[in-house]
Amino acid sequence: PELSDVPVRAPELAELRAAVHGARIDADLALGRHAELIAELSALVRENPRAERTAGQLMRALYYSGRRVDALDVYRQVARHVSDSFGIDPGPSLRALHERILNDDLPPVAPALPPAMVDVTRIVPRQLPPAPGPLAGRGAEFAWLDGLPEDGVVVLTGAAGVGKSALVVSWARQASRRFPDGALYTALRGFDPQHPPVEPADVLSQFLQGLGVPLADLPERFEERVALYRSLIEGRRMLVVLDDAASADQVRPLLPPGTMAVVTSRSRLDGLVVSHAATVRRLDPLARRDSMRLLAELAGTGTAEQHERLAALCGDLPLALRIAGARLAGAQEWRVEDYLAELAGERTRLTALDIGDVSVRAALDVSYRGLSPEAAGTFRALGVLAGRSAGPHLVAAIEEVSVPAARARLRELAAHHLLTENGPDVFTQHDLVRLYQRELATRGEHVLDRSLRYYQAVADRARRKLLRVIDPLDFTGLPVVAPALDSVDEALAWFAAEWPNLIATAAAAQDAGRHDEVWRLTRVANTYRIVRPVWDEWSRLVELGTASAEASGSAEARAWMLLARCALALTYELGERGLADAEAALGLSRELPDVRLAIAAKIHRGCALTLQGRYREAIDCLRETAEEAARAGDLGQRVQALNRRADAEKRAGDHAAAIRHQLAALEIDRRLGDDSYVVASLNNVGELHLHLGDFDEALRYAREAVELTANRGFLLQEALSRLTLARILRVRGDREGARAQLGLSVALYRRVSPRITRTMADELAALGLEHS
Repeated sequence: PELSDVPVRAPELAELRAAVHGARIDADLALGRHAELIAELSALVRENPRAERTAGQLMRALYYSGRRVDALDVYRQVARHVSDSFGIDPGPSLRALHERILNDDLPPVAPALPPAMVDVTRIVPRQLPPAPGPLAGRGAEFAWLDGLPEDGVVVLTGAAGVGKSALVVSWARQASRRFPDGALYTALRGFDPQHPPVEPADVLSQFLQGLGVPLADLPERFEERVALYRSLIEGRRMLVVLDDAASADQVRPLLPPGTMAVVTSRSRLDGLVVSHAATVRRLDPLARRDSMRLLAELAGTGTAEQHERLAALCGDLPLALRIAGARLAGAQEWRVEDYLAELAGERTRLTALDIGDVSVRAALDVSYRGLSPEAAGTFRALGVLAGRSAGPHLVAAIEEVSVPAARARLRELAAHHLLTENGPDVFTQHDLVRLYQRELATRGEHVLDRSLRYYQAVADRARRKLLRVIDPLDFTGLPVVAPALDSVDEALAWFAAEWPNLIATAAAAQDAGRHDEVWRLTRVANTYRIVRPVWDEWSRLVELGTASAEASGSAEARAWMLLARCALALTYELGERGLADAEAALGLSRELPDVRLAIAAKIHRGCALTLQGRYREAIDCLRETAEEAARAGDLGQRVQALNRRADAEKRAGDHAAAIRHQLAALEIDRRLGDDSYVVASLNNVGELHLHLGDFDEALRYAREAVELTANRGFLLQEALSRLTLARILRVRGDREGARAQLGLSVALYRRVSPRITRTMADELAALGLEHS
């Protein structure tokens, strides 16, 4: 047995080893060690169902252990295999054995010792199956298991195919010296699609016989078996491995006192934490380098680059990696590229991860069939969602249930490892689970409708915490239960977490031809990127909205999307592009009744003119716009026009006029309570006082702006506020303070833009610093 894991490659040595191994098992059978051999022989028959000698040995071991029906079932499986594979029946010896078991006429076998002479304290069971082969990347888990005490309950949980059984068996064989009194093992078949879960009474029968109790002496009553099992285990240093448990109830009678028990399950078995203070660890997919190492060892072909692509397409899931390795074992180089192409297609990937009776899809089927009807329905609905994560508020919206009910369904899916809760109320799924989910997905129209309505309503509520809304679009009346958005910080956090889902939902709606919903969703989400602009993410949103506006044929839609694109251009100081979009939007607004749209277009036009250095035109445009907003009674648009006019006057050198209009804007900003606009006004007033040589006032306004932006998490505004403060400190003569503030400004700005502004570059040069 000590050489059972040594690899044997020469055919003649392999044959010799098989012969010796078979003779040893025959000897054990002759000694009456039937129950001890069942686990070992079962694994060998599963590995090679054509080995009729081994199948016959297993049938004898089962028969003499009181499991006649299981012995007959082994014959049926072997017969089916050889018939399907070769079109023949099993050999005459196996058929004769089957006939004798069927007729219950095998001769009795005398026990190795009379029952009265069996000393169970001297029997050391070794029921662990053979190690499953190469195991990569589980060093941390091995170390964790090694560090656990030898008298507790351990639950190793994880998704289907993540390698729980392989890890535990490999570790247990390596750690056998820690358990000199032996190891008990059973496969509980909790998630076996071909068989029902094993009854605890049957497991106790196996364990008791493994501990030396003769079959004839097994207690009939379940409670008596439990008591005898515990008595025999008490005080012994043993390991009990309970593999693939269905539930905590299946496991509890099998947990011995004072001994280490390791349980694997796709379910979390939270009940064992309550009843037995179990230690739980979730097993995750492999790290990419370990996936590549496992593929290289299994496949024996392919380059490192191909292995990395394979690992990515397998999602680093050990079951998928082993199937891929088996598919490629010994294949030619060109086969690797063919297989990669098959895996690359989302419609063919799960089919490509199927070999014989082992497949990722089949493993996931079992987990799915264990769900309640409500959780199964939610799982199918999530397959329609475009986003990569979901929370209880979104699920409540698409399923039309309460938030607590939605949360319970999500947590049931997480308990079956079909979802992962990566943070409070943030649930994601493995890529392969997502493909499987899409295969089961329900019709998607209502899911898309409700998810669009959810994101429009919640994004609209969130943006109203960030900026004064300058357009009349209002989704706050939609009957959607939104998460708590009581502060600017909560609104920013919601946008940051949901941004990928917003983009994915908009793209899915565009593909479905829902153009009106797309450009309207873009309008409400655009506010977040004004506050926290990131070029790639913002431009993707604007592209979606602009394309949908064009497809909708609506002049209003086109005008608002032109202004969104203009805001993007102006943020990154692309004045010429911004001016073209602003003037196009202004032209469209003249055909529409909404005066707010025309005012917004004029404000954007004034900003673009300022960036181009056409200050007089910008000042005239913004003066007229401020007056027009005042006549319309719109304080929000009036204060924007005043802000932009003050900026144009400052750049034109008319600092007195700029201070006058900026202070008027600041007064309205404070009255309206919009911190983002207050910050802009504070920065502008600070710079204007700097131009007038009033350093104390300049510093007071600039520091107030920095403090406000830092407290609110406004990255771009904080970067610009620190830039203003740095400039004031430099002119005043505090070069060290200026360097510190400018360094912080550049670092913050780098988080939202690939390149710094010209003004930042000028300040760096003024301080004698270089920018790379």
